[in-house]
Amino acid sequence: MHVRSRILEAALKLLAESGAHELTQPRVAKAAGVRQSHLTYYFPTRGELLQEVARHSIEKLAGQLAHARPGALPGGIAAGAADKRRSRVMLGLVTAADRDPQIKKRMRRFVAELRTRMAPVLAAGGLETDPDSIAFFHSTIVGCAVLQLARDNAEARAEAKAVLKKAAACIAKGRR
Repeated sequence: MHVRSRILEAALKLLAESGAHELTQPRVAKAAGVRQSHLTYYFPTRGELLQEVARHSIEKLAGQLAHARPGALPGGIAAGAADKRRSRVMLGLVTAADRDPQIKKRMRRFVAELRTRMAPVLAAGGLETDPDSIAFFHSTIVGCAVLQLARDNAEARAEAKAVLKKAAACIAKGRR
């Protein structure tokens, strides 16, 4: 596995085990089996590491969803939103962006990029892809992910799946 990928996978594993507060460059470097200088070569700051971990995680989910049946899209997204690593990365980014104007600037670009990537996935699922529909669905996904992380039980996962199905129905083509 390429060094960069090893670092990102190690960071995701640390997030799953301990949360964003444990995501430090020394811990990630150790978990990836690389020197810290290697990590900082690829990701000079914690904010850049968090953002790339988020991008990596989202790309993996998008790849999985690209092959889902149209009716299975809300369930696939709900399963992706249930991934604690993904939720912890996003919360870590939100917290970091709140404190650092540079991260906030990068976060704005990341959200725009993410929504651009969502459009073909939603279109393949028979959903509208205008900016308001994408923003609505994205916001619903984030809300479901945060609530699942906070409650972490079967009820929260079932609720998220139901809410995402309802949101998909709201933006389904031809149902307005």
